[in-house]
Amino acid sequence: MKNSYRWWNIIGLTAMLAVNGLAEWLPINGKTTGELSAKYPVLITPAPYAFSIWSIIYLLLIGFVAYQLRPRTAQSSIVQSIGPWFLISCLLNMAWILVWHYERLNSSVFVMFALLLSLIIIYTKIRTAKVRAVTGERLLVWLPFSIYLGWISTATIVNVSVALYAANWDGFGLSDIAWTIIMLIAAGCLALFVGFKHYDPAYTIVLIWSFIAIAKREEQQSDIILAALIGACVLAVAAVFILIQASKSKKITY
Repeated sequence: MKNSYRWWNIIGLTAMLAVNGLAEWLPINGKTTGELSAKYPVLITPAPYAFSIWSIIYLLLIGFVAYQLRPRTAQSSIVQSIGPWFLISCLLNMAWILVWHYERLNSSVFVMFALLLSLIIIYTKIRTAKVRAVTGERLLVWLPFSIYLGWISTATIVNVSVALYAANWDGFGLSDIAWTIIMLIAAGCLALFVGFKHYDPAYTIVLIWSFIAIAKREEQQSDIILAALIGACVLAVAAVFILIQASKSKKITY
């Protein structure tokens, strides 16, 4: 990785953490991120405790930035493959916070999709590198972006649902419960695809976390609770199977 990327990554992450902190401590535009989420009670939104996963994501990203700062590890082709995309993801993360807090919901969807795309690019680049990842790369490059991408995959679905809710979308005649179950199925299929394709149980585990939190949401509909818990169980079995298959094929991920 070029030296400029290494240092820009530090600046980008620091700015991202600062903006996310201000979103809660000021808060930006007078409401916290969680308070705004509660304003739009879509059924796919996880229980508030689920958002504590950001603490894990931030710690792992700090670990990544520290890892790529070292001269020796900075020369890794896996680290170098990320290029400017981590900085771009930081900028998009900050942009989303701003448009969300000023309730520009349609804009927030476009920014969220852009953030998702940037993380998909990073994930694909580091997972398809032609060299075998060493332990440090698995723990401080692969793992952070697996969990980050997993959570943003969930957040994108929620964000789209909120925008449609605010626009009074009629759901083509289907109920909110039906659409929520459809989205759970789609998210579960995505988790299975990514998990098995890249031998990545971490991505799958994030979706399990999301599904359980959706089921645990206060006053959640019984049909959605059942669907979310069934989905979590299926993904849990899949995660164990992925770990077993990865171990047998010597493609263990972390």
